[in-house]
Amino acid sequence: MKYEYWMARIQGVPVYKKIRLRECMKSAEAIYYIEEIQLQKIRFLNENERNKIMQAQKNIGFSVEYEKMLEKSIRFVPYFSDEYPKQLREIPDFPYAIYVKGRLPGEEQKNVALIGARRCTPYGEKYAIDFARALAECGVGIISGMARGIDGMGHRGALLAGGQTYAVLGSGVDVCYPREHIGLYTDILEQGGGILSEQPPGTAPLPKNFPARNRIISGLSDAVLVLEAGEKSGSLITVDMALEQGRDVYALPGPVNSTLSYGCNRLIRQGAGLLLSPDSLIEEWNLKKTRNFCGSKKEIKNEKTLESTEKLVYSCLGLYPKDLNQLVRETKLDIKDVLEKLISLELQGLICEISKNHYIISG
Repeated sequence: MKYEYWMARIQGVPVYKKIRLRECMKSAEAIYYIEEIQLQKIRFLNENERNKIMQAQKNIGFSVEYEKMLEKSIRFVPYFSDEYPKQLREIPDFPYAIYVKGRLPGEEQKNVALIGARRCTPYGEKYAIDFARALAECGVGIISGMARGIDGMGHRGALLAGGQTYAVLGSGVDVCYPREHIGLYTDILEQGGGILSEQPPGTAPLPKNFPARNRIISGLSDAVLVLEAGEKSGSLITVDMALEQGRDVYALPGPVNSTLSYGCNRLIRQGAGLLLSPDSLIEEWNLKKTRNFCGSKKEIKNEKTLESTEKLVYSCLGLYPKDLNQLVRETKLDIKDVLEKLISLELQGLICEISKNHYIISG
C-alpha cells in the first residue's frame, strides 16, 4: 500500500491518467520501478506528466512518511479499496485516494451535506443547529467542511443529538483548520464521526484546495442543504458540483433584504427544495427518530455541583449562540463576573465559545 501512497502524492498527473496507468501496469509498485524507455512508450501521458513521474521516483523517503502516517492513526484509502465510499467513486472526478481519521460515512445510512456562509447570522446559526440535530436524531450522517459559521454549527448540531458527523478538510487530516475548532475536531472523533481529506497529512489549508474539497462534501452526500449563502458564496460552487453529481439540493429561505439569503432565495427560485422546518423535511424523506438526546451524564452531574452564579450563567445558555452583552443583561451580573463564570464553565467542558464572545452549551 505504501506504493499507492507514493502514487497518490504525485502532482501534475490527472487522477484519470493515474488510474489508467495503474491499470496498464497492474500496480503502483510497477510504476515506481518503470524505466524511462518504457514510460516513453505510454502515449496517453504527455512529456510533462512523464517527467513528473520520473521526478517522483527519486523520492526515496515516502516509505518512512507512510509509516509515520500510520503511527498517527491516519488511514490511507485508495479508490480500489473496499473501504472507499461507493457513492464517492461514482462522481466524475473522484479522488485517487482519501486520508481518514476516525470513520467514513456509512453507506447503509442517509448522509446529508449541510453548508453555508462563514460569516452567518444568528438566524442561519439557529437553523443549522436545528436541521443538523433533527436529522442526526433520525440517524442521518451530517457532512460539512468544519469551517466557521454554518459548517461548524451543522457539526455541532449533530453532536448535540448524539449523532455522527464528518468533516472534509482542505488541509491534511492532521491539520485542524480553523485552529479555534480544535474542540469540535476532537468531539467529532470522540463521538464516532470522521475527519477526511484527499490532501496528504501535513498539508496546509491552501486556498486552492477548498473548491476541490467541496466536490467531496457533495459526493459523499445524498442531498445538500444550504442554510445561508450570499450572491457569490463558495457554497454555490458546492451546489453546482452537487447538481452535476445528481444530488438533491435544498435551501433555507431568508429575508429579501438580507445579503446572506440572496443565494438561497435564488436557488429556491431556480427550483431547489424549500427548507421550511426540520419536521417537514423529515416527513418528506419518511425518516423516523432513532435516538433521544437529553444531555450527557457528565453534563447533568456537573450541573448539580455548580456554584449558584455559575448555574445562573449556565441556565441562560442553550443550543443557540448568545453573546457576552446579552448574558450580562440576562444575569444582571457584572461583565467581569460573567466572563469569570464563562471561563470556568468552558474549562469544565459544559459550554463552548463558538466565535468571539458567543457561547452555547457543549455536546
